[in-house]
Amino acid sequence: MESQSIIIAYLQAPKERYWGILLTLNQSGLTLRGMDLASFDDWTQQVARSEEPSIGLTTMFFPMARIEKLILDEATGSALSFSDQFLTRVGRSVREYLEL
Repeated sequence: MESQSIIIAYLQAPKERYWGILLTLNQSGLTLRGMDLASFDDWTQQVARSEEPSIGLTTMFFPMARIEKLILDEATGSALSFSDQFLTRVGRSVREYLEL
């Protein structure tokens, strides 16, 4: 995984899942610009309706001890990736929307 990859981070203690853009990954931990995965649907709906989002991406750091696993946001079979879901709902790619 490289910087600017769109990923899902699975964390432990407590169990959480975050979606976003990987900024850095090193022996200290992970820096991610993203959001709790539970907020993703609400955020994309607000963006699709051209509302001023009350939910947005924030920059977060998670220490390596909390990281259970990281996966790329990729489609699997007929299941769309979160990035693909954003494109379907909003009509623009996540990268285009975030001006990456």
